[in-house]
Amino acid sequence: MKRRNGDGRRVIGIETEYGCLVDPELDLTEVLTEVRNWIFDGGHFGLVDLYEREWDEPAGNGGFLFNGGRVYIDMGHIEYCTPECLSACDAVRYDRAGDGLLQLAVKSLGWEGRVFFIRNNIDHCTGATFGCHENYSMDRLAPFTETNILSLLAFLTLRLVYTGAGRVGATASPRIPIGFPDQLPSFEGFQLSQRADYVQNDFYEWVQHNRAIVNTRDEPLADPVSYRRLHLLHGDTSVFPATNFLKLGTTRLALDLLELNALPRTALNDAVTALRQISRRSRPPWRVLDSRGRERDVIELLMRYQRAAAKYFAGRDEETDCLLELWQNTLESLSRGDSAELAGRIDWVGKRELLDAFRREHRLAWNDPWMQSQDLEFHNIDPERGLGNALADSDGVWALGSLEEAMTEPPAGSRASARSRIMREIESRGGRYHFDWDKVSRSGGGTVYLGDPFDS
Repeated sequence: MKRRNGDGRRVIGIETEYGCLVDPELDLTEVLTEVRNWIFDGGHFGLVDLYEREWDEPAGNGGFLFNGGRVYIDMGHIEYCTPECLSACDAVRYDRAGDGLLQLAVKSLGWEGRVFFIRNNIDHCTGATFGCHENYSMDRLAPFTETNILSLLAFLTLRLVYTGAGRVGATASPRIPIGFPDQLPSFEGFQLSQRADYVQNDFYEWVQHNRAIVNTRDEPLADPVSYRRLHLLHGDTSVFPATNFLKLGTTRLALDLLELNALPRTALNDAVTALRQISRRSRPPWRVLDSRGRERDVIELLMRYQRAAAKYFAGRDEETDCLLELWQNTLESLSRGDSAELAGRIDWVGKRELLDAFRREHRLAWNDPWMQSQDLEFHNIDPERGLGNALADSDGVWALGSLEEAMTEPPAGSRASARSRIMREIESRGGRYHFDWDKVSRSGGGTVYLGDPFDS
């Protein structure tokens, strides 16, 4: 297979697990089941699974959508997966289409004002966490040298200063690996990340009980000879479109640099410790130790990645140029502590400014339950309730635009289009079927293999 030489051709996808608040008179499990059923009943937005997928995914637990994505119930949460997108702009738009689907279901089921879905990652009451997983296709021939892997790990750790969703308080991790202290230090202020307290490893294969920055299982969901899939677990669910655009777009550029063997030579002393230290400091400067024990400035390290990306990819396309400019401006604003410029662009900055003003007005401590309630309302997807959506900047190529088409039609250029066409045909003709990301089987029609994520 010919290497792509940093041309930016990459499939991106996001898996979002939604929190859910329900009226005390309603049963949460029944609500989630009814919402899922509404999405698939009558072929509203997709086709439900007719067969068991995994031991914990029985028939009917979820299904694929006509927009190329997928919805199912995972460990007590509605999970929405975007289709395979070729651009960060599309990934942001299709990610937010999941909000539209859930809001439409709530309205159609008559639960407005009684059921709310939340784009967040923690339950303040129980301490449980639920994820936002990022997926990036990669060339199987990419140079995964030790130097490149450590540099990628450093980038994924440091990017927290502009990708964090912010949170009130802290959670002591329920499971700590050997060699770690019994619990995290107590903390009652505001921190940058919702997930940092739960990350316990830099690299690890499984996802639930020993969460890592990089998930190492080799599950490409495509032709394994040509592709691998980078699966990330440590990121927060973004509320602002600009935050999501930066998170996905700059990570994509870092992977482009890796495939060119052009990542900055950067390595951290302890990525997990650095992630937690960055999260618990809500104003600059942020400092971490590198692999030689030297103290380094986080913004200066991130600027090395931005400058490398600009050197190789400036002028490649409109999205890349927008990303490079937004990335540079954001890092410069962060270094100055410029809250006014970032309040509608970076989740944690906007949330901190909003909640701190509320806290001072009502003379509350950060750990007051009222502050936790306001924290959740920042992530509410209901346009009448969500505090974050009201603050978000809407200019730039990352603007969401109309979501109606993204709820029903697939993005152009990826295998999501092929899967969607086959689904529409099955819907019109009937018959049995079995879907997966990389193949579709139908009674009397054989199996269509979708091993190339770029083949539409």
